[in-house]
Amino acid sequence: MGTKNCPETPRQKMINMMYLVLTALLALNVASEVLESFRIVDASLTQTLNNIKRKNDQIYDAFYAADKENHEKVGEWKVKADQVKQKTSELTTKIKDLKEQLALACGGVALKDAEPGFKLGDTEPIVVNSKGDTILIKREDDLNTPSEIMIQQKKATDLKNSINEYRTFLSSLLEQGSPLSENIIKQLDTSDPRINLREGGEKKTWESLRFESKPLIAVITLLSKMQIDIQNAETNVISSLYSQIDASSFKFNKLGARILAKSTYVLVGDKFEAEIFLAAEDTTKQPEIFVGSTKLTLRDGKGIYTVPASQVGTFKWSGLIKYKNPEGNINSYPFEGEYQVGKPSATISPTKMNVLYLGIPNPIRVSVPGVASENLVVTLSNGRIEKSGDDYLAYPTKLDATSKSTSISVSARFGSETRPMGSMDFRVKEVPPPLATVGGKNGGNLKKEELLSENGIFADLKDFDFDLKFKVTQFDVTLSGAGGYVKTFSSKDNKFTSEQRDQFSKLGQGSIIYIDNIMAKGDDGQPARPLSPISFKIR
Repeated sequence: MGTKNCPETPRQKMINMMYLVLTALLALNVASEVLESFRIVDASLTQTLNNIKRKNDQIYDAFYAADKENHEKVGEWKVKADQVKQKTSELTTKIKDLKEQLALACGGVALKDAEPGFKLGDTEPIVVNSKGDTILIKREDDLNTPSEIMIQQKKATDLKNSINEYRTFLSSLLEQGSPLSENIIKQLDTSDPRINLREGGEKKTWESLRFESKPLIAVITLLSKMQIDIQNAETNVISSLYSQIDASSFKFNKLGARILAKSTYVLVGDKFEAEIFLAAEDTTKQPEIFVGSTKLTLRDGKGIYTVPASQVGTFKWSGLIKYKNPEGNINSYPFEGEYQVGKPSATISPTKMNVLYLGIPNPIRVSVPGVASENLVVTLSNGRIEKSGDDYLAYPTKLDATSKSTSISVSARFGSETRPMGSMDFRVKEVPPPLATVGGKNGGNLKKEELLSENGIFADLKDFDFDLKFKVTQFDVTLSGAGGYVKTFSSKDNKFTSEQRDQFSKLGQGSIIYIDNIMAKGDDGQPARPLSPISFKIR
């Protein structure tokens, strides 16, 4: 039947309009799982930001200490580092204030203005402004307000210009074309993306790609990621500046006398021997070296001082080095030293390093000159120690970072008599945490084929001398792809699940893989420990 015979009534028109509005609202609705994923990622990024800030503060403290010790040498580089600190603070403050503006515009509430008795939940999304005030985020799925502020009010363009100025400033402090300079330029790139013909050839700007029609929590998370990029760039630049303190200067700035003794502790009947030399010596000019009034014989520019050790005690000695400077004048450099003469005693040395580690056997070598190993009695005050071949294995039972309660004592049996020969204090530390890796990488770029060829997550204990193994017991994989959607998939062992692998096969270039909640257990008998999160970008 034609429409002329069935005209729409006002009621029908109203129903149709309500349907259109409902359809639009459904299209704009963002799944709660996606919002939750953004909350998780943003919380993790905030923790990473705090870690980077602590690291940067340590480098600035090192600049301060070095400048206090030698301003003439360090001052130039400290001034540049202070400029980096100021510029970084200005840019990160702008981002913090922008987060605050977005949160409040979307109904956020500052905790200082909250109702009496209000308690913030552990999972509540928040932002912290530049003054340290906490704002509770309310409408996380708001798509319109962030777009209005960032795009229509051109806050995104203002932010882009600030990042460009910051990038140019950092590059000016580095050698043009150097790997570090190129990395900074790439890390803080704000150029518009290339036109993708497969997606209709629509031209997008840096601003629209990141902030247009994105939910509030996604915009907050992206701004947190920008803060990390900025502070990582800060780390790289100030580390480079700090390394330049000695790069363009000589390794010494004055001449000085040095004593190199074979040992400052000798046994009765043995000899004490030391080499005395002038640091930074010129091989074309030989100094004159005196101990007391005796002129020493030189060997390769070094005076050889030898004296018999005939009795127990501490003996001090001193002398003078005479050296002709470039002007022809004689400069004198006094020196003094001391050595000890004692009776035979025990030698206790860790065969791996100078600390003991909790939960694993620590190899220790013990010897007493003139005493057979079977006549030694070795004890450990914090735990137990066992004989193992020619050496010993120490098993401490509790942590002792200051070596106040952990010592190895040695006694020797002489017939029916046992005499103490010495002891040594040790620190007891936990085995350092391993690094989570995929295909031997701890983060960065990763090809999809490489990812699909891997079985799962591994825990690598790098630069540790003990043969100790760790195995990952659980981890979460958070994936982000086109459209800004994020989802988390969990594994209860170190293997990628079939669901995770299926998601990997769908990843496109530029997708981000974030792996956290990583737990690993070692064969040291200690409980499973958390590992630092890692992330990869598909290329």
